[in-house]
Amino acid sequence: MKTWQKVAIGVGAVAVLGGIVLFSVNQANKGVVTVQTAKVATQDNLVSLVTASGEVKPTTYTNVTAQGYGRITAILVKEGDHVKKGDKLLLQENVQANADVQAQSATITSAESAVQAAEASYKAAQSDLVMQQANLEKAKQDFDRGQGLFKDGLIAKQEFDQRKTAYDGAVAAVDSAKARMQSLKAQLDQTRSQVNQTKAVLVRAKDILQKTTYTSPINGIVSYLPVRLGEFVVQGIQSSTGSFLMTLSDMSVVTAEVKVDETDIVNVKIGQEADVTIDAVPGKIFKGKVTEIGSQAVLRSSGLTTTQTTTSTQEAKDFKVVVTLSNPPENVRPGLSTTAKIKTAERKNVVAIPIQALAVRTRKDLEEAAKNAKNQGGSSVTLAAPPPPAPGDPKKDEVQGVFVVNAKKAIFRPVETGIAGVTDIEITKGLKPGDEIVVGSYKALRTLKPESQIKVDNSAPKKQDDQQS
Repeated sequence: MKTWQKVAIGVGAVAVLGGIVLFSVNQANKGVVTVQTAKVATQDNLVSLVTASGEVKPTTYTNVTAQGYGRITAILVKEGDHVKKGDKLLLQENVQANADVQAQSATITSAESAVQAAEASYKAAQSDLVMQQANLEKAKQDFDRGQGLFKDGLIAKQEFDQRKTAYDGAVAAVDSAKARMQSLKAQLDQTRSQVNQTKAVLVRAKDILQKTTYTSPINGIVSYLPVRLGEFVVQGIQSSTGSFLMTLSDMSVVTAEVKVDETDIVNVKIGQEADVTIDAVPGKIFKGKVTEIGSQAVLRSSGLTTTQTTTSTQEAKDFKVVVTLSNPPENVRPGLSTTAKIKTAERKNVVAIPIQALAVRTRKDLEEAAKNAKNQGGSSVTLAAPPPPAPGDPKKDEVQGVFVVNAKKAIFRPVETGIAGVTDIEITKGLKPGDEIVVGSYKALRTLKPESQIKVDNSAPKKQDDQQS
């Protein structure tokens, strides 16, 4: 046999042997899933957070609107100015209002003079009544004496008649004086009523005049000032509000009004602590507490509450949550974007695992895996509690658990969870510290089956070329 033939035979034998080896390796690695693992450990402190965004708002603020018709003649403040209660903010033309006040003041002066004259006439009538009553008393005495003398025949009938006539005249004079006094009393009351009515009109005129000068009802800052000098403003009529002039905000108590997703609102309670960040003040965290929780869901697209809409919708909803800051910055302004991280729960010394390590499998998949493992000589699958007695579809009966590494196999173990942090979740039952579990990759965890052969590769993932560049 020639040499080249021997070489060819040797090369062919090596190739066949190599193919056999590669085939054996491929067969051995068939179905093996490469995973990343980690040891279950105890965390000293696990905090559950609800993160929500919103804006800075003061606890107390007021919108100043027009209180009358007219043009703006002076604006005494500008945006950002600090004002105190009672400080002048804006002036509105007051020619007509000032004229009305002066006219009513003059009318009151005239009416008060009429009251003085009526009082003098009334007093004179009172004096005249007293005099007429005295004359009546004298005439009555003369008439009474005349009756006795006339019976005794001591005076003539003519004198008696004169005394009677004088008495009757005195009675009529008293009645006339009383009637005149009552008339003057009514005139005096009418004049006084006119004075009171004119004073009421003057109060109204002064109120209208006062409303042309706008003053601050609170201590705070001018947070919004949209009007300009010379603009014409109108007051509100019925359901229509008056012209908007400015917004005053009391920044002594500052809140962050955020919108919490409907899936998280059940965990938020009054008094919970929160860390608040303000985009305009980077690098600083402000402490706060939840002081208000909205009871109405707000549609994310329109901002309307569900009670304001007439049609049902399945779109995402939020709830308003107010966090009061305990140490707000001095330069904070209403409307600044803010983010609040509300601490809804906290646990000490708990068993925790990465959230991505949790997996969900149907009970049917677990039962099939346990059956296959038993047929192969043993089963390591740990099933959850038996299914409920009521009939159900095992394909939809899901079990939550993790994959535990056991002799190069991924064993599905059901677990019970507690609170969830940012990256980790509490395990209350099913694991103990030191257990090795599968934590990645996401693709492997999504497709990994119970009792699958696995290959552990905890090396750092290679960066893609575009990431390296």
